[in-house]
Amino acid sequence: MISDSNFQIRKTLNSILQNSLKSQGATITAEIMPPRGGDASGALSVAKKLSGRVHAINVTDGSRAIMRMSSMAVCKLLLEANLEPIFQLACRDKNRIGLQAELLGAHALGIKNILCLTGDPVQAGDQPNARPVHDYESVKLLNEVSALNAGKDPVSGSLADGKIDLFPGAAADPNCRNINSLRKRLERKKTAGAKFLQTQMVMDPKTLERFCKEISEPLELPVLAGVFLLKSAKNAAFINKVVPGACIPNEIIGRLENSANPMQEGIKIASEQVKAFLGVAKGVHLMAIKAEEYIPNILDQANINL
Repeated sequence: MISDSNFQIRKTLNSILQNSLKSQGATITAEIMPPRGGDASGALSVAKKLSGRVHAINVTDGSRAIMRMSSMAVCKLLLEANLEPIFQLACRDKNRIGLQAELLGAHALGIKNILCLTGDPVQAGDQPNARPVHDYESVKLLNEVSALNAGKDPVSGSLADGKIDLFPGAAADPNCRNINSLRKRLERKKTAGAKFLQTQMVMDPKTLERFCKEISEPLELPVLAGVFLLKSAKNAAFINKVVPGACIPNEIIGRLENSANPMQEGIKIASEQVKAFLGVAKGVHLMAIKAEEYIPNILDQANINL
């Protein structure tokens, strides 16, 4: 457990992620999914294997509109295990009052990093008749974080206990075909208070390079480039079919299809991307859905050590 003194230190100091993004070195983050149940021991076991390998661990919030344990709960458990969390918060399921409560609660628990998301549509999940809220979207949520960080009450006056201290980030998709629309959207996120960008999966270093040079660098927003572990050619084709904006090239699908060990080939592809992307972006964000235990293998093959 975190002692009271350590908790107070966490509330006053910058997060590990924030310090890393300000440093000269590369920043490495990874993603885990909360369990579809009430026992977080499996997710924590995976997260502990990432200790010392990544700067922070991103906990998804109802990704693909599928029920899982709350991101905040898992983030708190990561803190208790002395691991740095990034709290994903999606606007889909809560109105502004609920979202404001989550932000205040995160600060109270010592969670500093937050990724502000609009949220996947409920039609993408396994309960399509659920009612989405979307009182806010990601830009409004970022504005709310900035206001609470400034100590402003959402109705009037100031927060009774003073300012909170959250380090907000935003999502971006470098694969977006309308680069002008993407630029305007990210300009709004920057104005609203975003301090870093975490991208969707990227497969082409040239796409990432264009995104960084034309958008993120002028906005002075550090980028964590999304690297996704592909487990097979079938897995890649499925992602291309169901994930909006996904564009896994035929060359990569062919490598997986022709490999005697598709998982090992996927690890190799991901490690190649890590090395290539670190020459372009500030860091990388590793995603390996239902295969998080392979993230250390990717880092090993990419010769990444913190």
